[in-house]
Amino acid sequence: MRFSFSKMMLWLGLAFLYAPMLILVIYSFNESRLVTVWAGFSTKWYGALLENQKLLDAVANSLKIAFFSATAAVILGTLAAFVLARFKGFKCSTLLRGMITAPLVMPEVITGLSLLLLFVAMAQLVGWPESRGMTTIWLAHTTFCTAYVAVVVGSRLTEMDMSVEEAAQDLGATPLKVFFTITLPMIAPALVSGWLLAFTLSLDDLVIASFVSGPGSTTLPMVVFSSVRLGVSPEINALATIIIGIVTSLVFASWYYARRVEKARLREQRALSQS
Repeated sequence: MRFSFSKMMLWLGLAFLYAPMLILVIYSFNESRLVTVWAGFSTKWYGALLENQKLLDAVANSLKIAFFSATAAVILGTLAAFVLARFKGFKCSTLLRGMITAPLVMPEVITGLSLLLLFVAMAQLVGWPESRGMTTIWLAHTTFCTAYVAVVVGSRLTEMDMSVEEAAQDLGATPLKVFFTITLPMIAPALVSGWLLAFTLSLDDLVIASFVSGPGSTTLPMVVFSSVRLGVSPEINALATIIIGIVTSLVFASWYYARRVEKARLREQRALSQS
């Protein structure tokens, strides 16, 4: 076999990325509580995971916050991206663009501390929020996720052909109808991508949630981080294995669906060329 430096680096990179995940999956079936000592095959930690109410509550909290944060971020980010892409010449557009993209480069510690001070000041001035919890985490995650959605959707809006929208307006469609019937379907892939990105970022966040959370609003990254400081629990390995399995299944399902759609499109093109 001919030596190829690029292929070797590719396989080394893939091994560096996925070997730790493979080890984690293997040790989720370890009989011993010590994750570094293999004591035989067992699935008991998956049963123990179902009985760990604290961990299950943290998973439920993270999923709820991630879902609502991603949804709110898509709405706000799409509106911001539409304004920046369609109304470029208005006053303070550069300032607005900078304010929207600032969370992308702002350290999470600064963002979390700023939001904490904001919530404390609001509680003293207007009496809301009375305490930090799920709502404050949701607002904090929506704040920084909106920036990512605005960038993703904004790039799609910039590349769009505006002649379709202009033709619809020439035919009598109102700007609102053009947005919902023309623009929105055309940027739908970007909306889905932005939602998935925001969902992942919210689900993975630890630093900001640690600043703005309160009693009874512990998220999954916070529970995992607190557990790791005392030693990795095999139940965490079991939960991570389930998450990896779900993500892998979704990726393969998306790939299979895209492949079938591509094959159907190619068959249709052949049929049209032969007819």
